[in-house]
Amino acid sequence: MGLQPHSALQAVLLLPIHLLVWLYSVLSFLPWYCVTGAGGRKALSKRIKARSTSGRAEGPYRSVDHFDSLAREDFPGKDTLDKLFTHAVQRFGPADCLGTRDVLCEENEIQPSGKVFKKLILGDYRWLSYNEVDCIVNHFGSGLAALGQQPKSSIAIFCETRAEWMITAQTCFRRNFPLVTFYATLGEDAIAFGLNEAEVTHLVTSVELLETKLKNVLPQIPKLKHVIYVDQKKLNTTCYPAGLSTHSMQEVQELGALPENSAYLSGLRCPQPSDLAMVMYTSGSTGTPKGVMIVHSNLIAGMTGQCERIPGLGPNDTYIAYLPLAHVLEMTAEISSVTYGCRIGYSSPQTLSDQSTKIKRGSRGDSSVLKPTLMAAVPEIMDRINKNVMSKVQEMNIIQKTLFTLGYKYKLEQIRRGYDAPLCNALLFGKVKKLLGGRVRMMMSGGAPLSSATQRFMNVCFCCPVGQGYGLTETCGAGTITEVADISTGRVGAPLICCEVRLRDWAEGGYTSRDEPNPRGEILIGGPNVTMGYYRQESHNEDFFVDEKGQRWFCTGDVGEVYADGCLQIVDRKKDLVKLQAGEYVSLGKVECALKNCSIIDNICVYANSDQNYVISFVVPNQKTMTVLAKQRGIVGAWEDICTHPDMEREVLKEIKEVAANIKLQRFEIPMKVHLSPEPWTPETGLVTDAFKLKRKELKNHYLHHIERMYGGK
Repeated sequence: MGLQPHSALQAVLLLPIHLLVWLYSVLSFLPWYCVTGAGGRKALSKRIKARSTSGRAEGPYRSVDHFDSLAREDFPGKDTLDKLFTHAVQRFGPADCLGTRDVLCEENEIQPSGKVFKKLILGDYRWLSYNEVDCIVNHFGSGLAALGQQPKSSIAIFCETRAEWMITAQTCFRRNFPLVTFYATLGEDAIAFGLNEAEVTHLVTSVELLETKLKNVLPQIPKLKHVIYVDQKKLNTTCYPAGLSTHSMQEVQELGALPENSAYLSGLRCPQPSDLAMVMYTSGSTGTPKGVMIVHSNLIAGMTGQCERIPGLGPNDTYIAYLPLAHVLEMTAEISSVTYGCRIGYSSPQTLSDQSTKIKRGSRGDSSVLKPTLMAAVPEIMDRINKNVMSKVQEMNIIQKTLFTLGYKYKLEQIRRGYDAPLCNALLFGKVKKLLGGRVRMMMSGGAPLSSATQRFMNVCFCCPVGQGYGLTETCGAGTITEVADISTGRVGAPLICCEVRLRDWAEGGYTSRDEPNPRGEILIGGPNVTMGYYRQESHNEDFFVDEKGQRWFCTGDVGEVYADGCLQIVDRKKDLVKLQAGEYVSLGKVECALKNCSIIDNICVYANSDQNYVISFVVPNQKTMTVLAKQRGIVGAWEDICTHPDMEREVLKEIKEVAANIKLQRFEIPMKVHLSPEPWTPETGLVTDAFKLKRKELKNHYLHHIERMYGGK
């Protein structure tokens, strides 16, 4: 926790509080234990969750709840995505489906540094019902058909996360238009490459992306004929290539609603389970983006596995959507939410909470208005929430800080035993819960490993299960998810009911199925959720294979460890392994994950050159913590000046070494030099992916001068 109240005053305060806590625990434990069924939950946490079907340590491992058919009782016969949506409309027609907030006011706020931040005041959520979304999907589809879009011909979407994205996706599923997706932060060259590779003739986008990213590369995409923009804005089309038509989404809907175009609705050619549903271009941490080919049956299988791990999913749930919809985690979460009748309220990382960067001080962020019950996040977002809450705790007076520390430690101990602390939830953590609306009943992390410390912090302070999932675009985001009853941290759960997991020895990295205490190796995922390979890039398909039983497998490149209860932990990544000059192997990802627990670090990239005998690092410092530390050291000036001050580099290195020693990193794994970056790494800077994974190649090029400096060159 890093909380250290003054010891004398702390001792005086804690004695009567400890007595009260002890008395409360004694009096309340037995009735609470019986009423809540805590003993049963603890047994569920410890149960065997998956077994090796071969009896061998390498697997394959299969969930003990696995069944051969994925034709769930919930949706019998619904074997394509369009059937799932039609079924949802029939069941939940008048209920709220997709919600968006209006921008009431937009202001520019000048910062002390002279920078201008755009601040928003937003209204309440406006909702489209399932019936209304269904009507829009029909009209939009007929309008696209009237513009020449053909079944089984690709259509692309390059757009921010918003209701129009999901409407476009459901339109494409119904019409059998394979949907080609791109991250909104993907670079111009990568977008042009993907659109040309997929031979797209129709593109759905926003005015902002069209004018800032697409406009310059449109002449390089000769087959593109129609651009549909989702906003209700005027578009200046001067300087656009001849022969390229632009339409607003509203205009295309109105075109599809015309009586003469109704034939396009009656002549629907519904997709088959084996038909291509989407080509999802991954932003990737290296190289040219690859388009993953996903058929309808892949997504049905993957979502069946994911939803089985979310108890009680249904129309009483509200999901907050703010992660990139072009990421498989967010896309499958939203399609699943619609299938089960949940409401989806749209947000963004900049408007998520009252404290978010684009929310005007005193007005409400999206979580406060929406009050979601379900939330997905990537570790970067959860780490940020953790550090924001802890910075508020540090500002408390000595009594408040002491009570928070005691309450946190007490509840932490209770959770580790498999219990809870209702009084702490009510008295101490209610205010923290309200940061995300106060009703979140389950949080799920994916996209990268979540540290045990952050997972437990979110679990304690937000009073709900915080699970981890593991999957890839190539497996429809499905692989493993922790069960709600599992009280362990740092693991990603057992295989989902839709797939199996195997381990393959990786001798170079020192991981084998004979390792003690648990078998380790490269993770292979097999099942109907494994996709069909990369679009028009056969040379990259070596990581896919079909076994003797006809089951498809994908070789992930991640290294895992399988525990005795069948749960998986991600321990390394093959591409992150670097051999130093003296022959030691350093796992960059492992070191980064460990050092992110430093209170002074917001983000870190560890770098190693095989010609050198030590590791270096680039760090994005936590501005609040570092500014306080600089003030204590008598260092003043602008944020950039603080980051470039040699004394601050030494202070950060000192904390890195202390944390590294506590978690017992090897001497050669600890960075010996550091460069502090005053600018955060965001998808917009191109230094991280939309899931906030490090782009090592781009980071290396960006900091090349500093690499040479830290290795004794320039």
